Amino acid sequence: MATSRDHRLSPRLHLPHRSPAASRRTDDETTPDVSAGSSAIAATRNAEVAVAGLRVLLGFVFLWAFLDKTFGFGYATASGKGWLDGGSPTKGFLSHVDVGPMAGTLRDWAGEPWADRLFMLGLLGVGVALVLGIGLRPAAVSGTAMMALMWIAEWPPAKHLDSGKPSSSTNPFTDYHVIYAISLIALAAVAVGSRLGLGALWARLPIVRDHRWLL
Repeated sequence: MATSRDHRLSPRLHLPHRSPAASRRTDDETTPDVSAGSSAIAATRNAEVAVAGLRVLLGFVFLWAFLDKTFGFGYATASGKGWLDGGSPTKGFLSHVDVGPMAGTLRDWAGEPWADRLFMLGLLGVGVALVLGIGLRPAAVSGTAMMALMWIAEWPPAKHLDSGKPSSSTNPFTDYHVIYAISLIALAAVAVGSRLGLGALWARLPIVRDHRWLL
């Protein structure tokens, strides 16, 4: 016959009761959401490709400007008036600056050999850097400086030129020069050179490893 003492010496093991709902919650909390992770990875890759595509297209804008002004393809530069034909890439634009705080200075620069060379070197350097995905930081600095000078030359805040004629400005601040400059800075900040480009190879070069501003 079992006594009360026997019950005290041999207690029954009580297992906690788990409801089906609690079991499902525990499983859900411990099991990784594979589908969500895959979607996030795919979204990141798509975003990188999209930004890299923007980089290449913006680079082609600069590179095409260089090629057209060099060879005179008949778009912005008339045939036979390219740089190789003896034409000046800066004279046509800067000689007609008629508004803004640097109008006189920019007109003095028009057609100067040093101005032509710097302008064309800037177009070529920024264009190649963006298309290939290399040297995005130097490209952002030089491209932004170039866009700033061109913005000052057109001077969007002015409604009228110094001659009194309408300036044709449609926005007192934001125009395509500002958009290009901000895009250059953003592309350099997110470092998208390895997508659709040679950024990864560029970053492994000894000179780039020693001078990170060349990235």
